[in-house]
Amino acid sequence: MIRWLLGLLFIANVLFFSVMYWGSGLTVDVDALKAQAPLNADKIRLLSEIPSSVVSADVLLASSVVAQSSVLAPNKKANNQCMEWGEFSGGGLEKVKAELAKLNLGNRMAQRTLEHESGFWVYIAPLKSSVEVQRKIEQLKQRGVTDYFVVQESGEWLNAISLGVFRTEEAAQKYLMVMRDKSVISAKVGARKSKLKSTVFELKDLDAVLSAGVREVSKQFPDNVLKVVDCN
Repeated sequence: MIRWLLGLLFIANVLFFSVMYWGSGLTVDVDALKAQAPLNADKIRLLSEIPSSVVSADVLLASSVVAQSSVLAPNKKANNQCMEWGEFSGGGLEKVKAELAKLNLGNRMAQRTLEHESGFWVYIAPLKSSVEVQRKIEQLKQRGVTDYFVVQESGEWLNAISLGVFRTEEAAQKYLMVMRDKSVISAKVGARKSKLKSTVFELKDLDAVLSAGVREVSKQFPDNVLKVVDCN
């Protein structure tokens, strides 16, 4: 009887230690362990082990793309020009406005008014009556002169006919030669003591096509200066 009890106690102890030692293995899902992919420890690399040249090359490539995109955008207008063209007054001003309107410049064109204390004009001396003035105007039209202005203010210049007003005497003399070529023999050059206003055109952000168009129009006005200026 005692041996039988000792045998049961021995078997119980063996079972207890067996559960304690191998129990965790008996409760693990073997299929789940098989489903896990191997860690491939030989392919794991720390960030500090990546060569700096690889990182630098990628960073340089990215920065190069950004730099090129930021530079190319503004350079699309790098060849555009800004110009100033003047000075215009009287009938010549209206003519150049009409020619520039054909180019559809829109907000690329602005006007600046200049005022001078004195200037020069090409004119026909005051006539005795309005009848003579009308006769002279008809002669001018027949000779192709359409830019004129009849002075109607009382005083010594009443009934004089202005053919053009200029800032410099040189420009006035050149225009006088144009009148001579049209057989306007009575035209003269004289100083203009009253205030003289003139207009300068400011042309901005002109591409190659518009620049060429403006230059072509300027050939019709050889006495006015067209120049390229810095774009502000």
